[in-house]
Amino acid sequence: MIRRFARFACIDWSGAKGERQKGITVAISDGPGRTPRLIERAWSRQAVLDWLIRHARRQSDLLIGIDFSAALPFLDAGAYFPGWPESPPDARALWRQIDAVCAADPHLETGSFIDHGEISRHFRRHGGRQGDLFGAGNGRYRLVERLCREGRHAPATSCFNLVGAAQVGKSSLTGMRMLHRLGGKVPVWPFDPVPERGPLIVEIYTTIAARQAGLSGGSKMRDADRLRAGLAGYGIRRAPQLARYDDHSTDAILTAAWLAEAAAREDLWHPPALSGEIALLEGWTFGIP
Repeated sequence: MIRRFARFACIDWSGAKGERQKGITVAISDGPGRTPRLIERAWSRQAVLDWLIRHARRQSDLLIGIDFSAALPFLDAGAYFPGWPESPPDARALWRQIDAVCAADPHLETGSFIDHGEISRHFRRHGGRQGDLFGAGNGRYRLVERLCREGRHAPATSCFNLVGAAQVGKSSLTGMRMLHRLGGKVPVWPFDPVPERGPLIVEIYTTIAARQAGLSGGSKMRDADRLRAGLAGYGIRRAPQLARYDDHSTDAILTAAWLAEAAAREDLWHPPALSGEIALLEGWTFGIP
């Protein structure tokens, strides 16, 4: 039996520099078919961390989807940073290393990690700076990212690529730093088992929610009509009124509606390719069966 949650949250995340980020938004759903609502505030990464800790203290019956990758690729090369003796042995050690290297970086930023002399060799950075160990093509992928691409669920990108509008590397690295700071107060699936009570975090990919809603012509929703069309794909006829229909707010709202439905699917909690070893090393994107 899978656990049934009472409420569902989607956090659209950001890896940009600075304290307050327009790219960070939070939406809450009270269940399938219910109109999600946006928590209107100027979010920072630290504010999200504090919000999660408050829900941990309250033992809120809340499933939280966050739009970032919770680990880097490991399985394809036998290490996150192959050839480097200090390469972490698992995802939690990776989170710890990112936070330690970036101890002086404000606002949970990760510039020091990206610019580290050895680590930077694995990343493609701005200014045409591509590390000699970045690899061919668009970079390395986790197993779940390869399955996501092969199954045409969404165009997953490599976290080692930090360049371009579609890059997710910066947000993922700041997200991993945040998970370390969270210190296990909220379990993170599949690194942790699903708890009997209290909140739980899962990694999500908002494009999956848009595609499964049946949106055509891309996943972006920049006006009320398109948001209504997306929510209608989940049986929701009333859309919230927003002061501004930006990608981040609408992504969070639609994905909260998707998560409320998807959480009831047994197959999404037990992907056949997900083993205990993979869970500890690379994690998984909830929504990829």
